[in-house]
Amino acid sequence: MIRTLPALLNPDTVRQARQWLLDLPENEWADGRASAGSQSAQVKNNLQLSHDHAVAMKIRQLVLSGLDASATFFSAALPLRVSTPRINRYTPEHPHYGLHIDNAIQVRVDGTKVRTDLSCTVFLNDPDDYEGGELSVQDQEAIHRMKLPAGHAVLYPGNTLHEVTPVTRGQRLACFFWIESMVRSDEQRRILFDLDMNLLQLREQHGETPETTALTGVYHQLLRQWANT
Repeated sequence: MIRTLPALLNPDTVRQARQWLLDLPENEWADGRASAGSQSAQVKNNLQLSHDHAVAMKIRQLVLSGLDASATFFSAALPLRVSTPRINRYTPEHPHYGLHIDNAIQVRVDGTKVRTDLSCTVFLNDPDDYEGGELSVQDQEAIHRMKLPAGHAVLYPGNTLHEVTPVTRGQRLACFFWIESMVRSDEQRRILFDLDMNLLQLREQHGETPETTALTGVYHQLLRQWANT
């Protein structure tokens, strides 16, 4: 299940985050291969900020606050743990991240392990700022190419083959992280999300009814069966 999260960060917030990144000296960006596994490092050529970089920590808090405020994120991801968000940058000199699958386990700065059921990218500058730089995700037999407005995010299964296509002009700025879900199965999360979204539409159209109350009970019964907390 691939889901976009429109306006996860509001325009003022993302504008401030982008300006912090544009103001950074070049030497404060590190080689992104340092955080990749041995296989991924062979196809990874980008730049990242260290976890303890002051700007990375400020943007991390903005992103985590955006996640906390997003009902769509909660419904789609049913998050149990979120990895430490990181900031990356692609330029013509450091242009791409080739096809790869993310590691099954990531370790947060506090040492907590996170199973990577879902991956998330938050775009921090607009598509017109750069050429190339699409997030390309292979979902079964389909390939989804995404290049979203600043502040928008995309969620996709952590076990998918994906890449960032080469940036040929400008620079692509983003925040990325992984989510361990209370519901491990992508198919079960899809069912719960679809049920939740349709319940919202029914309430908007008809208000609270005996049927929506009963279906809400079905939702929570399924969640009780499938969730680990």
